[in-house]
Amino acid sequence: MVPCANMIGFAGQELARKMPKVAGVLTETILGSLVELILFMTLVTRDEFVVIKSAILGSILATLLLCLGLCFFVGGIKREEQEFSATVSEVGSGLLLTAGLALIVPTAYYNALGGTGNVTEEALQVDVLHISRITAILLIIAYVVYVGFQMTTHHGIYDDVLREDKEKDDDKHKDSVKAKLTLTECVIALTVAIALVTLVAISLVEQIHYIVEERGVTEAFMGLILVPLVEKAAEHLTAIDEAWDNQMNFALSHVLGATIQTSLFNAPLTVVVAWGLHKEMNLNFELFEIVILILAIIVVGNFLRDQKSNYLEGTLCVIVYVVIAVAAFYFPGTAISSEKKESGGGH
Repeated sequence: MVPCANMIGFAGQELARKMPKVAGVLTETILGSLVELILFMTLVTRDEFVVIKSAILGSILATLLLCLGLCFFVGGIKREEQEFSATVSEVGSGLLLTAGLALIVPTAYYNALGGTGNVTEEALQVDVLHISRITAILLIIAYVVYVGFQMTTHHGIYDDVLREDKEKDDDKHKDSVKAKLTLTECVIALTVAIALVTLVAISLVEQIHYIVEERGVTEAFMGLILVPLVEKAAEHLTAIDEAWDNQMNFALSHVLGATIQTSLFNAPLTVVVAWGLHKEMNLNFELFEIVILILAIIVVGNFLRDQKSNYLEGTLCVIVYVVIAVAAFYFPGTAISSEKKESGGGH
């Protein structure tokens, strides 16, 4: 999975070089998220709803805390501080907080009414499913508006920011002379890599039951930590390399862009596709996971507020992610394993 994802990332990066700055970053982010999208769709067809929901939040956490933390740390090794644009950080953190609040609504609704006796469990599940589907559609609309904001009405602001970042690239002289892929080579590489990722994703999903049942790994840890680390590895390496080269706006655009892509498009699209397949995929997450997500968004938002980064902030982000991974490892899997059996039907 990782080499195939790396091929998609490399070919996407080469394709992005042939486009305007903003369009290139968006294209690279979308292509980088293809691995995640393919994996989510494969999990949907196998009714692995518990793993999908954990993987959605795990993907956001891995990018926000682990990847961003490593970007801050790696960039801070060579420099006392790195600066980035308020345009990139404020829009990104605002969208993330909005998406986080939208994702928490079905979970909050379920936990507020569950066990009160005011509504039956079956009726509550139906209501949560409807709320999740409506929320998914609204989040996709928000994503379309966000893309339009970057590509049309405010593209000049982002172009200026990214152009300045390009001038600060420590490796720009090496990049200017190294061999580039042609457009045809990019398309061929992407086609082959996407086909291979699809095959590997199917194989990976088939191994989930073996890992959970034979190795004693809970579905929560599998989805929240292991799956995101595998499917996000290549994308993370790209952002970390940009931070090392003093291109923090590019790195931040990839980190926040990938997180927004997951929360505003990939996760909602998974719910919509499951709906089309008559499967009951909802956005009712584990309370443990959703609380961690909101706190992570708030913490990262505070780090981004001053438009500066250093290795201390990076270290703290990585440590928080490791703490979450340890908690996820001990999180019991017995209660959530039964959800898959209950969610097998459709309406």
